[in-house]
Amino acid sequence: MSEAPDLLQQLRLDRGDNHARSARAWRPIWIALAALVPASAGIWWLSSRAGDPPAAAVATKSAARNMPVASVPPPRKPSTLEASGYVVARRQATVSAETTGRVSEVLVEEGQHVANGQPIARLDDARARASLAEATARLAQAQADSDAARIAFDNALPIYQRTEKQYATRTISAQAFDTARAAYEAVRADREVKERAVDVMRAIRYSAQHNWEETIVRAPFAGVITVKAAQRGEIVSPLSASGGFARTGIGTIVDMDSLEVEVDVNETFIGRVRPGQAVIVHLNAYPDRDIPGETIAIVPAVDRAKATVKVRVGFKTRDPRILPDMGARVSFVND
Repeated sequence: MSEAPDLLQQLRLDRGDNHARSARAWRPIWIALAALVPASAGIWWLSSRAGDPPAAAVATKSAARNMPVASVPPPRKPSTLEASGYVVARRQATVSAETTGRVSEVLVEEGQHVANGQPIARLDDARARASLAEATARLAQAQADSDAARIAFDNALPIYQRTEKQYATRTISAQAFDTARAAYEAVRADREVKERAVDVMRAIRYSAQHNWEETIVRAPFAGVITVKAAQRGEIVSPLSASGGFARTGIGTIVDMDSLEVEVDVNETFIGRVRPGQAVIVHLNAYPDRDIPGETIAIVPAVDRAKATVKVRVGFKTRDPRILPDMGARVSFVND
């Protein structure tokens, strides 16, 4: 029975001896590390005092210096508010004839540029031309009568002057002098009447000329034809005669240089808008394009139903892609 404890005692490990040996083995390493830390700190301190940057820092600075710099776009100015509206033309007109007549020719098409005073349509001018020809002939006749009366007066004047001298010397009787003076005054009166007749016929011819010119429909200003309303053979009238079956216009002309944007701004924010304020316009057709503009005017009236104030905005640059009635969004820039 005494042998079992002895065997167990022999199988037991001596942990105290192994731990002591391990501690003695690591002791020189710990001593070396303790000496290395102050030495490293001293070397770092000396290097920083000497101004020598580490190699990694030098490499980083060199790479940053050689790296290309990307161009950064300038930041947009913040906007105070945005409003929606439409592109409108301040100058546009539906052109009509000044008289009722049948269209004989239409000289324009949609999208065509026209100059100021350019003919865009013609009406049937048969009657107008006949009236003008008659007035021209009557004027020529009146002018001929006036010339004849002037010649008669020029011939009668010296005769009357001689008769007047004869009467002064008592060479002729008073009765003969009165007869000569009456003939002279009749010739002079006839000349004046014929001259007034020429003025009357000249006015009649001018009226006939104007009536004939009314058959030619002209552009009131330079612009672009946006609507062609009449066709050849139709009757047009400025008063919509014939029980409403006649057209009132030939077409619509728009001055593209007068395009601007009209937006409705809520009356609560109208204090943030002022004339001359810079804006950015975005058209619904070109939402990615910034169009610079400025506030032209604030219409001094409030829409009671919508509680909005109308603001007119002008474009700083002209673009043929901007068309009337385009939807637009305006950003009022806060300077």
